[in-house]
Amino acid sequence: MRVLVAGIGNIFLGDDGFGSEVIKRLPGLPGSVQAADYGISGMHLAYDLAEGYDTVILIDAAPRGDQPGTVTVVEVSQVDPQPAAGLLDAHGMQPDVVLGLLGSRQGRMLVVGCEPATVDYGMGLSEPVAAAVDEAVRIVLDLVKEAVHVPGHTR
Repeated sequence: MRVLVAGIGNIFLGDDGFGSEVIKRLPGLPGSVQAADYGISGMHLAYDLAEGYDTVILIDAAPRGDQPGTVTVVEVSQVDPQPAAGLLDAHGMQPDVVLGLLGSRQGRMLVVGCEPATVDYGMGLSEPVAAAVDEAVRIVLDLVKEAVHVPGHTR
């Protein structure tokens, strides 16, 4: 099973750097899992997505109206394009556009999002978002484990 774990966001906009921080803290992953910090490089993400993956896990700040630091997991294939587009935007070539173009080549697609406290200019995560990074790492590791060990598939 091929899995892509992609951190996206702008480290110069406070909590928008959430995806980058989670990727930095991930321990070694199985060989079938590619993990990368795409930052604001939507074009690089588009090229990698064009290769096709069984599971794609995107990690990003995701304003959904929750308390800052709240981590959520959304399966993109189960969401209307409009709300999904609200989860992923403003990172170079917008990931929602990339997913619209290439999503049919992917298997399961998930967003591990964190409610930001601020996306103003400045580096570093706010206290509630920084406190949520370890939880997001655990969630991503669980999702990777589930994806790599899907019953009925052999490696």
